[in-house]
Amino acid sequence: MSANVELKARCADLAEVRRRAQALATESVGLDRQLDTYFRAREGRLKLRESSLSGGQLIPYLRPDRTDARRSDYRVVPVPDPKGTRDLLARILGVQRVVRKQREIFLYENVRIHLDRVEGLGSFVELEAVWDGAPAGEAEQYRKIRFLVEALGIEDADRVACSYEGLLAGNEGES
Repeated sequence: MSANVELKARCADLAEVRRRAQALATESVGLDRQLDTYFRAREGRLKLRESSLSGGQLIPYLRPDRTDARRSDYRVVPVPDPKGTRDLLARILGVQRVVRKQREIFLYENVRIHLDRVEGLGSFVELEAVWDGAPAGEAEQYRKIRFLVEALGIEDADRVACSYEGLLAGNEGES
């Protein structure tokens, strides 16, 4: 399974965080429009992402809801027919929620810096340090996230514990 260490925070000044991200970035990936359909799952989360940059992807993942940086274990499965897959999974599992967002993506080494505008929620910054999940590399990923939190000016009070799906459901608290 793939892994990342991630952190999400509300962002009152997306322009300032963008300026800082651009100064740090090793690469700018561009703007992605995403439609995430979350399905009911007994454990973890299961979403179908329809992305303007990467097409359809089924993404099951396990991650605790906490405001601090946390590990997420996941798989990304390419889906050639996202609409047909969405319709079938909706019938089988039921749709939990739909999240629409516009995401500007920068890279700092292996860390994805997402500047998100989420319909119905507002603006956020999300950091994802992606690596192979090997225990030997995990501490380094947390170090990179701490560095970016400081460099981007992310305040503790702005951190969010749950997914955008959870925020839309009103589950903002830490569990």
